[in-house]
Amino acid sequence: MSLEEAVELVIFAFQHAESGDIMVQKAPACTIEVQAQAVKELFHSEDEIKVIGIRHGEKMYETLLTNEECANAIDMGNFYRVPCDKRDLNYDKYFKDGDVERNPLTEFNSNNTELLNVEQVKEKLLTLSYIRDELAEWESR
Repeated sequence: MSLEEAVELVIFAFQHAESGDIMVQKAPACTIEVQAQAVKELFHSEDEIKVIGIRHGEKMYETLLTNEECANAIDMGNFYRVPCDKRDLNYDKYFKDGDVERNPLTEFNSNNTELLNVEQVKEKLLTLSYIRDELAEWESR
């Protein structure tokens, strides 16, 4: 997520969220290997990418919305909104009226969203001014 995308999420949340809501931007993801390869290619680096394996406690992907959060998630286009749980404790309505229909989304994470390839990551990186500036400086050497 770029700084601009983070600001966009905050502004969207201010405009559309209520106190206590969780707001998650729908975004593609990539592996660190793909990102490293994209940076290597952009900067025409001959450096080797060393794969060191999974470290203790390292996650293979990030969970952005859990199964329980997805049950109540509201699809808002480029974002999910999970309303704050403001239910009362009157469970009688579930016995009389039945269960509430569940959202079919079961989990939203960096492993089940669109995964970017090297070319797509390079394209995204080139939209960032600080990457373009660094690349220009790198190429002028």
